Amino acid sequence: MADSDTPHTPPLLLPDAIHRAIKPGTALLRLETTSSRQGRLDGAWWPRSRDIETELPALISVLTGHLGPITRVGVDASAWNGLPTRLVIDDQIVHLDSDPVGDDTVLITRGHNDHFVLLVVPPDTTADAAREAMARAVRADNIMQAAQILIATTPEPEDSADAAG
Repeated sequence: MADSDTPHTPPLLLPDAIHRAIKPGTALLRLETTSSRQGRLDGAWWPRSRDIETELPALISVLTGHLGPITRVGVDASAWNGLPTRLVIDDQIVHLDSDPVGDDTVLITRGHNDHFVLLVVPPDTTADAAREAMARAVRADNIMQAAQILIATTPEPEDSADAAG
């Protein structure tokens, strides 16, 4: 087999062990304490479903352990089935703000001014595409918006005209 016949496998952007651990329900964060903000995103989240009342509590519980109390969460209204205005998570009230204009992110607010922006990988995304999108989102040098990352990591659909030949 010639080198040109070898299928191209995209390089992993994360260490192998982390790359293999990413599955639905995973959040991947890049937490920095720097005075300058380079990237557009602080991390990524791959929920298992579009039920925010089922998915959000686990994310908030984990984030609270790293960031402290979460007070608000901003979400894309079109990405979720049914949105309450608040949830009680670990005995804390978390207010939900929804915006009808989708930007494929969730905005996490700690206190009054600290915001963390996470790419939301759609639940039906393939594992390879989700892993690549999440890895790109946490890169410190990432300048792509969430929607651009999702487009860039979504596999091209197979052309049915080619199959009909």
